[in-house]
Amino acid sequence: MAENYDTYRESVAGRADVEDTPELVAYYKQLDTLKTGALWTVANKIEPWQPKSESVPVLWRYRDLRDHVLRSVDLVTPEKAGRRVIYLNNPGRQDVSAAVGWLYSGLQVMHPGEAASAHAHSSSALRFIMEGSGAYTIVDGHKMTLGANDFVLTPNGTWHEHGVSADGTTCIWQDGLDIPLVNAMEAGFYAVHPNLQQAVTHPVDDMPAIWGGKGLKPHGGTWSKPYSPLYKYEWAPTYEALVRYSKVTDGSPFDGVLMHYVNPVTGGPVMPTIGASMQLLRPGEATKAHHHTGSFIYQVAKGSGHSVINGQRFDWTERDIFCVPSWAFHEHANASASDDAVLFCFNDLPVMHSLGLYREEALAENDGHQAVTG
Repeated sequence: MAENYDTYRESVAGRADVEDTPELVAYYKQLDTLKTGALWTVANKIEPWQPKSESVPVLWRYRDLRDHVLRSVDLVTPEKAGRRVIYLNNPGRQDVSAAVGWLYSGLQVMHPGEAASAHAHSSSALRFIMEGSGAYTIVDGHKMTLGANDFVLTPNGTWHEHGVSADGTTCIWQDGLDIPLVNAMEAGFYAVHPNLQQAVTHPVDDMPAIWGGKGLKPHGGTWSKPYSPLYKYEWAPTYEALVRYSKVTDGSPFDGVLMHYVNPVTGGPVMPTIGASMQLLRPGEATKAHHHTGSFIYQVAKGSGHSVINGQRFDWTERDIFCVPSWAFHEHANASASDDAVLFCFNDLPVMHSLGLYREEALAENDGHQAVTG
């Protein structure tokens, strides 16, 4: 029975039982002239038994990137470059300029007093501050001030711009967008604000003040847009929440103490196509391996440690960035015996869940840990 099943599986998955006879080759050529083709010649490629990501695991070390990011300041201006960004280019996704899967990431730098022009686009975006002071983002007239390890949303279709106040310091932040996904769907639009800059029409940091109450909703507060009204998520209360949670939970065997950033109105993800989370690994904690659909980009917000992704070990420290492709086995470990390690992550899980495509499996063998092969 098993042999018959394996034979059947190979047959239906591809062209195991179909030989390229002269008649078939001629037939394929005839189909090609009609802009058609025989499914059995491509079925293995377009309908695999399980996900086969073209992305590869990558670790981008901040100490290697930082000088190159800063050098771009001397080479191009925000006005001429549009956005002065060094993007992360996964070797398996160079054709779409993606960091992993259908997610884009880049490192943007600005000096004090610089401001990029206001613009809007079909892609959803977030910014995670890596270093510096005085950074700000304006979204549809709402200005948010930002510090290290804060992150801010610039959702699909909103007018937004970024800058650094004149009394600040040079700032570097990570951009995260769904540009490759939007382009794959052939739905991308981009526009520059007619005045190049937008007016700040609300009190500074008003959205976090209105919507950032812990378990509280403002009286009369309404919000119907498909993304979070909070816009800015600050590091200090996030880390505090993780620490409090860590004292009353064993955590996930695969992710440690994991908390998701949410839309305070719906409890759902911060944006329809991009989710975000922060996870804490307690001193000496090592998680077990699992894999799931969805692409993930991690940034180390605190501490140091390592991750094993499809058998490859990647040692990371603060501000390093690494990616986990869809269906890649992965596990994480905190290198410190006395301090927490904290990982920020953004991902495409909202897409996976909304389309019913999310699946997850634990590694069954070797007590849930991968053999390190590279």
